[in-house]
Amino acid sequence: MISSVLPTYSRAPMQFTKGEGAWLIEADGRRFLDMGAGIAVNVLGHANPVLVQALTQQAQNLWHVSNLYNITQQQALADKLVAATFADTVFFTNSGTESCELAVKMARKYWYEKGEKERVEIITFEGSFHGRSSAGIAAAGSEKMIKGFGPILPGFVHLAWNDHDALEAAISSKTAAILIEPVQGEGGIRPVPTQCLQGLRALCNKHGILLILDEVQCGVGRTGKLFAHEWAEITPDIMMVAKGIGGGFPLGAVLATENAASGMTAGTHGSTYGGNPLGCAVGCAVMDAVNTPEFLDNVIQKAAQLRQGIANLIYRHPDVFTGQRGLGLMIGIQCKVSNLEVVKAAYDACLLTVPAGDNVVRLLPPLNLTNDDIAHAVAKLDQAAATLK
Repeated sequence: MISSVLPTYSRAPMQFTKGEGAWLIEADGRRFLDMGAGIAVNVLGHANPVLVQALTQQAQNLWHVSNLYNITQQQALADKLVAATFADTVFFTNSGTESCELAVKMARKYWYEKGEKERVEIITFEGSFHGRSSAGIAAAGSEKMIKGFGPILPGFVHLAWNDHDALEAAISSKTAAILIEPVQGEGGIRPVPTQCLQGLRALCNKHGILLILDEVQCGVGRTGKLFAHEWAEITPDIMMVAKGIGGGFPLGAVLATENAASGMTAGTHGSTYGGNPLGCAVGCAVMDAVNTPEFLDNVIQKAAQLRQGIANLIYRHPDVFTGQRGLGLMIGIQCKVSNLEVVKAAYDACLLTVPAGDNVVRLLPPLNLTNDDIAHAVAKLDQAAATLK
């Protein structure tokens, strides 16, 4: 008999009832160090008092009115994002998947309004993940994502990772945009090298096409910059954001230049809940906390400390781990044994990690974790690895 919750997840046998900072408490009282942060969502940890206050205060006044009216909190968050980024305008969504849908529509509508209706193709890359919607799975194009869900939305050109010649050859009179994650998350924590991101921007400029960045997982301070593309000193035309921007409250956004968004006029897109007062009140509090030099510098320092601990683990357990990669507090540990075995062994040690493609274990902790949290995480990974020899 099917369960009352649709069984689309192979859920771990834990049920958490409370969260405190980087820690989760299981129903049986066990304390787990959360090095996954809800898959890069809880950037300020669990039950952060600043976010609790922002949510509670807003909840006492106004929850929802719909986008038929001006929303004070939405305007405030949009202003913060525009002031801090390349963007001229923002549309708020509830998730990264919804952000992908709008990014695709925006790019195609841009060219439609320019009279180039044939420019509908969006170039994407092997190992990518852009959500679970029809556009998202079509953009990723992997068999795992699309099998059984045909017919698949057309208009996506899939290229191998890091094949520069194929990328240049793929651009045609039908190309609307290039869509890429500055750091692949689900694909195994694969950062796009700085020179490649700069090359992508130059290529888009050369051909007059749009650059769409998916920073759903790598954005909002995760890499030590507010957004990961800042390391390469480039800007996109359109950017997808979610996860960390709400600190645990469902919230996403599409940021764009005035030029890229020029086709999106009244009636071309909408969202019942997107940008509601509750979500945007929390988003404002997240931005105020994360977007400071002190906070971002601390992310870089904590990342260096964690990476050093992982390097020692790799040295101690060469039969379990083979290397690490990533940027900031978005770290992938490459495994010699099955990454799922490592994740399970970590569960047994009361440590939460997240599997990814390419046999990688992801560490995506709260960005404000402590030095003690890092030492505990390394010790528990060491304990887990010792059981896999």
